[in-house]
Amino acid sequence: MTDKRSLTEDPSVTLFREYLRLKTVHPEPDYDAALRFLERMAEELGLPIKKVEVCPGRVIAIITWVGSRPELKSVVLNSHTDVVPVYEEHWKYDPFAAVKDADGNIYGRGSQDMKCVTIQYIEAIRRLKTAGKRFSRTIHLTFVPDEEVGGHKGMETFVKLPEFHKLNIGFALDEGLANPTNAYTVFYGERNPWWITVHCPGSPGHGSRFVENTAAEKLRRVINSFLEFREKEKHRLNTSECFTLGDVTTVNMTMVKGGVAYNVVPAEMDVSFDLRIPPTDNLQVCIWTVTRGTAKHMDQNFTCTEESDPWWHAFSSTCKEGLPAIGFSPMNLTPILLHDHNEYLNEQVFLRGIQVYERLLPALASVPPLSGEE
Repeated sequence: MTDKRSLTEDPSVTLFREYLRLKTVHPEPDYDAALRFLERMAEELGLPIKKVEVCPGRVIAIITWVGSRPELKSVVLNSHTDVVPVYEEHWKYDPFAAVKDADGNIYGRGSQDMKCVTIQYIEAIRRLKTAGKRFSRTIHLTFVPDEEVGGHKGMETFVKLPEFHKLNIGFALDEGLANPTNAYTVFYGERNPWWITVHCPGSPGHGSRFVENTAAEKLRRVINSFLEFREKEKHRLNTSECFTLGDVTTVNMTMVKGGVAYNVVPAEMDVSFDLRIPPTDNLQVCIWTVTRGTAKHMDQNFTCTEESDPWWHAFSSTCKEGLPAIGFSPMNLTPILLHDHNEYLNEQVFLRGIQVYERLLPALASVPPLSGEE
């Protein structure tokens, strides 16, 4: 039986649903399918595509729209092709079927994080090219693998590779978050992810005895230390009217390993944590507070949001011309379901996002030459 909605569905929505059906899900993402899809998109757009294998089986695709002044620094639209695993028993629909319900909500892993943005970039450029537009600055679309496994951090890592230095990047757009309100959210800095595993060695023995100095006792002290800090940060967030999630350090215990049998006291146990530390916090103090002495250097740079900055001015002035404050992922009126069960995005929110990028990209790609670019 033919679904009547499919007969009138916007082609951009149809393309979005097609992309959602590609199983680029860990632990074995089908990157070949994604690359074939992107090659087809490049052909449809009439733009060249370059593939860079950064390590075996991991390829970055770069679609380039050359500007009228390619010597100027370029604009990069970054997105990742992989998605996190799913627990299918908790989903209303098959997470890779891209089911659209009667309200226009499209269910699928990656619908928010971040296959929607990939298609919005592509469709915005398709519309701009169809309208005969061309801008002074070159626009690169970069599609990266393995963002969701902690091995890389999207553009932050990849722009350090020699191949990406050739792109002469001046400004990059990447993913943001959904927002349940009518506003869009702008993210101009990123919390530092810090993944830590604490190894707890101890005395082994038989499960029938009170063995002293066990790995489990040490594990408990470590867990208590991290979770106490977690509660303090959670309290700070909940009691300050000025704080958002990006202002505090999140702490989550994510893995525990150890033990071989019920009746054997293990000689070692491990516990792993995921911390996200704001760029405004003193990293050394924060890490010392949690671990009592373990320290690690991390980059705490964040993007300038002063009106004097030409990139921010182009971004913010576009938003003020009749549009709400815009984020990197234009998903308003949407519950935050990134990495959660029943992730979905409404088709009308998705389509408005394309319109947002149609206004935003010309402004960014038309920023006048900066000092040193003439």
